[in-house]
Amino acid sequence: MAKSSSALGTPEAAARTSLTTRILAVNIFALAMLAGGFFYLDSYRAQLIDARLEETATQVRLVAEAYAVTPPAGRPQLLSKFGLLTDTRLRVYAYPSPAARASEVVRSFDSWSISGPTYQLRDPSQEEWQKRVARFLDRSIDIIVDADHPEHFQEPARDTLAAWPIALRAARDPNIETSVERAPDRTPMILAAIDVRRPDGSGAVILSTENQRDITRIVRAERLRLGVVLLIVVLVSVSLSLFLARTIVRPLRRLALAAHRVRLGRAREVQVPRLPERRDEIGTLARALSDMSMAIRQRIDATEAFAADVTHELKNPLASLRSAVDSLGIVKDPALQKQLIDVIRDDVGRLDRLITDIAEASRVDAELARARFESVDLGTMIEGLLTTREERGRNGDVRVAFARPHRGTAVVFGDGSRLTRVIENLVENAVSFSPAAGLVQVAATRDGDDVVIRVEDEGPGVPPDAREAIFNRFHSDRPEGEEFGRHSGLGLAIAKAIVEGHNGSIVATDRDNAPNGARFVIRLPAWSR
Repeated sequence: MAKSSSALGTPEAAARTSLTTRILAVNIFALAMLAGGFFYLDSYRAQLIDARLEETATQVRLVAEAYAVTPPAGRPQLLSKFGLLTDTRLRVYAYPSPAARASEVVRSFDSWSISGPTYQLRDPSQEEWQKRVARFLDRSIDIIVDADHPEHFQEPARDTLAAWPIALRAARDPNIETSVERAPDRTPMILAAIDVRRPDGSGAVILSTENQRDITRIVRAERLRLGVVLLIVVLVSVSLSLFLARTIVRPLRRLALAAHRVRLGRAREVQVPRLPERRDEIGTLARALSDMSMAIRQRIDATEAFAADVTHELKNPLASLRSAVDSLGIVKDPALQKQLIDVIRDDVGRLDRLITDIAEASRVDAELARARFESVDLGTMIEGLLTTREERGRNGDVRVAFARPHRGTAVVFGDGSRLTRVIENLVENAVSFSPAAGLVQVAATRDGDDVVIRVEDEGPGVPPDAREAIFNRFHSDRPEGEEFGRHSGLGLAIAKAIVEGHNGSIVATDRDNAPNGARFVIRLPAWSR
């Protein structure tokens, strides 16, 4: 697993999992959907051609009807004028006899012989490079969209009815025949043919050919517009993607690198960027990671300091115990041996208390993190605690008074067993500092959104310069005459850790209007339903 985690910081892994690539891929996929407009262009071109086919069929039908009722002398003028008006080339293939074969039916009239050419078939090899590029794009897009491939249009060497398949079909079918072919320059050619023969077999077939270059121009113009829009959208999309990647990926990489260095055990060396200028989710994440890194750093420092303090505190009774054990083998006087045994017994008891309190202190944070908080009525809890102490005689000759609050007014949200430990430690501390027949007062009241607990004694009080230090681990400032080693100096430290774990505070002050004594004040958030 370590190898896999380390790989996250390598450039190869970053390239494989880069958000930049994913952002670009998503946006390019959207652009591909836009590029699908080229398929629409093919459909649009097909619709234009279909419309022209219908229009040409209508025109040729009108020409045929007019041709049938016009005297033979006026037919050339009719066809040439119509060809000029519609830019078409009209050819007539008259049957020399009813039994004539198609190969024998030659062209009898061409509208261009009177009107001149109405369109021109261009030679692709003679055109400018712009036209060649346009045709290349035409071919490429036709391949992409799988467009239809019409037959190539070519003027026959010998212009007979048999040279035009569409004219042959018209000769066999009374309906108008239409088709689309492709000129050499890839422009569509619209062909239409109709049979105007009479029942006796005389008459002719009329063939219309028209170059629809304007369809190609219209489609190319639409393609150009779509291409320009697509190009602009691509540039904007790529620019926005890179900007988005820069604003997201770069700070995330910085945070990932910082987290990677913290994971390698360099928490003291790493300054996780807070990104104060960012007011979005990434900024929130950066500040959360920075705060987490600072908390880890503080926790590491506290753990190391705690380990050092534990080592120091354990060395003292161990040194005394070792000295007493060494001396016990040398001393022969029974009275001195008894004194050494008493010292050993006291040191063992002191070590036992130290280990118990150290274990308790080390469990506080972990157990608070796992504890299930619930509503706790401090009035009922403190009353039960003080009653138990009184029954067991733990107060000695010191009186303990409790101003019980109204039921339901001093309720907090927390771990009842841990809060009981706090009050127990404070009362035990107050009793130990109180003089004979002294009074310890405990009170719990509601103050706005807080519940305030006060524990007061009539002892010597706490000097102002020591009111912060007394909450440090292993700090012990015991009253005169008390047996050395009876307290580990962890009671108030444990109480403070529990109170702060409940989002509260604890301070030591002087008593109001009293020359001596100490007051400990705890503030905890009140529980609201």
